[in-house]
This record gives sequence, structure tokens and C-alpha cells, in this order.
Amino acid sequence: MSKLHFTTKHANAATVQRNWYVVDGTNQTVGRMCARIAAILRGKNKAYYTPHVDTGDYIIVINCDKVKLTGNKMDEKLYDRYSGYPGGRKEETAKDLLKRRPEVLIERAVKGMLPKNRLGRQMYKKLFVYAGVQHPHTAQQPKELKF
Repeated sequence: MSKLHFTTKHANAATVQRNWYVVDGTNQTVGRMCARIAAILRGKNKAYYTPHVDTGDYIIVINCDKVKLTGNKMDEKLYDRYSGYPGGRKEETAKDLLKRRPEVLIERAVKGMLPKNRLGRQMYKKLFVYAGVQHPHTAQQPKELKF
């Protein structure tokens, strides 16, 4: 009778193995790339994925200033921020944001695809985005991730 009884294995902080990955954003579509990054940050690419545990890996995104948007999104997509004061709402097109702060474009897209709770905020901290080719995480021996 004991052979018919199976238990589900749940991951916990002690059993999770974390890897480092490097993603090159050159000529990548923002939404498709960020959806794959969000899945890896959550840990959905692992066999022992557990929804209530952070089982994801670390992601380094380089060349985020060379990503592309499809259609007319470069001119029509608006990113807004609010200072909290009356009249403190500011809008910016994707083209201007990509020129001024290209890291924010990727960070906001990935953050919107993660859970909106403290677990999602913990997963978001494993994302590192850089505009150029250089990054300070060479000691971790990151693997190249191709999409």
C-alpha cells in the first residue's frame, strides 16, 4: 500500500540552486524578452518550481539601449510617473525614455510581469540591467542565455 502513496516535493530556501544568466538585448523585442526574463526570475524554468517560494535565478541584461519595439510603440507608447503633488504627473514617450534611461524600459516591463506582493519584490531584486556591454558581476561566472 505504501507504493501507491506519493508526496509532492516542495522547494524551500535550502534546496534552491541559483544560477546567473546574461541576456543580450541587442535587436530583441522588449515584451518577448521581458516575458522570458520574468519566467526565469520566478523559477518557472525549473522542475521544482513552487509558487510560494522564490526559486528563480539571477539575470543580467546588457545592451538594453539596443532593444526594439514593434509597430508605432516607439512614438506612441507613453510612460508616466507621478510625484504625489497636484499637477505632478509627467509623461514621456518610449523613444525619449530609451534615450534618457534605457534601463528603466526593461525594469518596468519585467516588474509588471512579476507578482504584486513581497515575493514579487524579492524576485525583482535579482534583475540587473545595464545599457552597455560591461557589468560588474564577472565574479559569479554568468552563463549566456539566448532567446
